[in-house]
Amino acid sequence: MPGVRELMELRRVPMETDDDSTASLDEHFRGSIDVEKSTIASSQYMDENDDGEEDRFLSNGLMKKKKKYEEEEYHPGHASFGMSVFNLSNAIMGSGILGLSYAMANTGIVLFTILLVAVAILSLYSVHLLLMTAKEGGSLIYETLGHKAFGWPGKMAAFVSIIMQNIGAMSSYLFIVKYELPEVIRAFLRLEENSGEWYLNGNYLVVFVSIGIILPLSLLKNLGYLGYTSGFSLSCMVFFLAVIIYKKTQLPCPLPFMYSSNLSTNASDMSRLYALRHNMSQMDFSQADVSPVVTSNQGDHHATGVHYEPHPDDEEMCRPKYFVFNSQTAYTVPILAFAFVCHPEVLPIYSELKDRSRKKMQRVSNLSILAMLIMYMLSALFGYLTFYDFVEAELLHTFTKVYKFDTMLLLVRLAVLTAVTLTVPIVLFPIRSSITTLLFKGRDFSWTRHLVIAALILAFNNMLVIFVPTIRDIFGFIGASAATMLIFILPAAFYLRLVKSLPYNSWQKVSAAVFLAVGVVFMIGSLFLIVLDWIHHPPGTSHAH
Repeated sequence: MPGVRELMELRRVPMETDDDSTASLDEHFRGSIDVEKSTIASSQYMDENDDGEEDRFLSNGLMKKKKKYEEEEYHPGHASFGMSVFNLSNAIMGSGILGLSYAMANTGIVLFTILLVAVAILSLYSVHLLLMTAKEGGSLIYETLGHKAFGWPGKMAAFVSIIMQNIGAMSSYLFIVKYELPEVIRAFLRLEENSGEWYLNGNYLVVFVSIGIILPLSLLKNLGYLGYTSGFSLSCMVFFLAVIIYKKTQLPCPLPFMYSSNLSTNASDMSRLYALRHNMSQMDFSQADVSPVVTSNQGDHHATGVHYEPHPDDEEMCRPKYFVFNSQTAYTVPILAFAFVCHPEVLPIYSELKDRSRKKMQRVSNLSILAMLIMYMLSALFGYLTFYDFVEAELLHTFTKVYKFDTMLLLVRLAVLTAVTLTVPIVLFPIRSSITTLLFKGRDFSWTRHLVIAALILAFNNMLVIFVPTIRDIFGFIGASAATMLIFILPAAFYLRLVKSLPYNSWQKVSAAVFLAVGVVFMIGSLFLIVLDWIHHPPGTSHAH
């Protein structure tokens, strides 16, 4: 759809003042024209390559701007403040919430809280820079702002970052399908363990879901029919949080699987030990009056032939840690950055905001990020306090070590699976749109091209999901690279380049420059630590937190 992005840029560039004035559109139009008469010579809407047409631009500039105001008057935003908060919250909320308990386990409660609040504040500041840049740069398209700021390299930097971020989001959703769908099927079939059948193989299932559900949904030209899934997806995550909090009150500590390294026995009892541990892993903890797993009852010792010895670290396993530094700590900030990325969606939501202004959109962002900050903190805290150092990179998958046929968790899994499956086509759509605009701009719509691009994107994501061992690696690498570019580097760089109304020695520009430098250092440092961890602990190998 080659003309959609240009139409969006023409019709939706916000030309209002920063305050939420109640003046009529006509009064606002006249006031804006007066301002334009005094600033037309330094307009930021000029393309750097239009020097040969400068005189014609200056002579017709007022009429062009007037036409844009008329377009704005006849095409106002229609989304209410509340709906905009809802939409941006849904854009922020994603599969990243499933990895936050793992992040807390590798940083400690206090350090995690500091990092989470810091990333949220930095994300808000980044949104502020982006809104200022969009206002003075005259575009609500990320790639166009990049082109205005740095030409083709800036456009490609925005394009690649958005593509990587969306591919990472798609992969994380498909990872959930790979992890959770076999458990859901096994629960429905009442199978005590994975029997190895093809329909319990996550690699096969993610391919079948991609071909049978996601690809057909991705082929429609308009994804408006999936708009209602935004509400469902957010509701699923609220339900997920409620269940995590509830289960924390039901589960004892230590849990059976935590004792795998604390059992002692002789060689003749190995087979009995295996049977005992297997049975322990199948125990149902859905009742609130669950008793501790390991006891010192002598009858149990003689009945099983396995002797339990109280381990001095039993209390340590159930004691929360406040500051933790280990090889996995390097993944924490990238995971947090991945969880807060919403910047590609900020400008489209801004364009649809009713009676929009920059300050109003900033309030939308403030409220959305605050709400997600609270949800993230609660989910991370209660997930961590349930499993402590034994939590996995995907929180729901950790529950499979305790629950097999729990109805409430089964409902959570079904809800999350449905939400992420229906969200994948929405995430795929902007990737295909960006690729089409970059490679096939100006060409007529082609169903063949529409299908092939979608199929290639899905095939690439399926390969990532099948061959990348854990979702942690996706969260870490994408968070350290693309998410850092979208939160830190690109908004600050575009702001410094396009906002001409402020001198370079102003505190706003200096703050943006520092923000840019922090982003560069963070990206280089995080990628270095992650690669170093991959070298010492290759993906797929098990190592301690």
